[in-house]
Amino acid sequence: MIFKRYIGDKKFYKMVLAVAVPIMLQNGISNFVNLLDNLMIGRLGTNALSGVAIGNQMIFVYYLLMFGATTVIGIISAQYHGLGDSKGVRDTFRVKLMVNCALSVIAIVFFYCYSRKLIGLFLMGEGDVTDAAQTLRLGMSYLRVVLISLVPIGVSNAYSGTLRDTGQTRIPMLASFAAIFVNLIGNLLLIYGLLGFPALGVIGAAVATVVSRFVELAFLVIYTQRHKQEHPFIIGAYGRFRVPREKVARFVISACPIIANETLWALGQTTMSQCYSYRSLVAMAALNIESTLWMLLNVAFVAIGEAAGIIVGQILGSGDIEKAKDHAAKLRAFTIVCGLAGGIIMMLLSPWFPRMYNTTDEVRSMASKAILIYGIFSIFYAYTHVTYFTLRSGGNTFVTFLFDSCFVWAVDVPAAFIMSRFTQIPVVWMIAIVQSLELIKCIIGGKMVLSGVWARNIVGKKT
Repeated sequence: MIFKRYIGDKKFYKMVLAVAVPIMLQNGISNFVNLLDNLMIGRLGTNALSGVAIGNQMIFVYYLLMFGATTVIGIISAQYHGLGDSKGVRDTFRVKLMVNCALSVIAIVFFYCYSRKLIGLFLMGEGDVTDAAQTLRLGMSYLRVVLISLVPIGVSNAYSGTLRDTGQTRIPMLASFAAIFVNLIGNLLLIYGLLGFPALGVIGAAVATVVSRFVELAFLVIYTQRHKQEHPFIIGAYGRFRVPREKVARFVISACPIIANETLWALGQTTMSQCYSYRSLVAMAALNIESTLWMLLNVAFVAIGEAAGIIVGQILGSGDIEKAKDHAAKLRAFTIVCGLAGGIIMMLLSPWFPRMYNTTDEVRSMASKAILIYGIFSIFYAYTHVTYFTLRSGGNTFVTFLFDSCFVWAVDVPAAFIMSRFTQIPVVWMIAIVQSLELIKCIIGGKMVLSGVWARNIVGKKT
């Protein structure tokens, strides 16, 4: 049967879940706590919810920029690990540290200097002027405190990314759990002023986030240093901190398209959010509610997609191209099933979930419709997600650049901009039309994957 090539045996799924479940649990618990954070901030009012949502939209650009840098170098790291070359993994770890710290410092300076102008771009829509002013103030207060967390986030991602690349997904998960626990307790104490702590509102939420990120970094550093034999990449990693010039050139050549891709993709998503907010001032609050549920219910396909990049990358590093193609096909099918399940649950919850928030009926109604729309298209997001990681596993970063960010800027952003500026289409219909364009991306991605252009070894033989 034609479907047989897309279904693995028990051993296959056990191997996939061994990599994916820790990522799934980490993201799931993180997103659940994010839901609680949103509910707690939502108790402060719609303006607080919108201000924090806009601030996080700024940080989202940084996250994806750093994610792109870390994971593209991680492709090479996973292949070095598959080859058994711990020196190669060590070199990739060093590059991650340098790149992530540089990106963090640049982001801190940029967002601090331009926070007022950037947040103001989301407050141009129809709505009360007083609400817009309060949202701007709250958003700036939140963002400027959260910026302190960017350096520990960058270093933590270098550690956790390398551990995942080498097959150790449990420790990054535990580090994330520790950070999540600290963040949740900090929110309870500092947002509302429980147990004698000052009630700091959105600033309290930002402080809790900063503290939790330092806890996560300490966990990862201490663990890795105490288990050097299990993770030899850390042995001597800080001694003679240098990477061979030829490797740096290879990493940079591979990384630049992905860094550009993640940056442009994040900016594209931010631009579309700005287009929605241009039509309605409360759009950011509604989309914040929708995205919180979306991230919680779709952790499965997100984790399987990330696992696909790691698993297929390691197989390519060992030189077994046909096995990599076979596993990639099965992983695509598995991811689609997970996306379908998450989408169905979203659609079922769409009328009820927004009622958990202390906000206006207008925001609840818009959020409910947005949840329904994203639920309908979840299966297509799942397919494009795993396709993206499959294409990246072989290091063909230019192809992923065309597939991802070029599509956003050539198709999604123009559609959202034209509808927001030159039509009277309601925000909900704008969202539905833009999301329907994912179907085109699915067709393009499917053809790219089936062509096999991505299936290649980029590290050669062990040195």
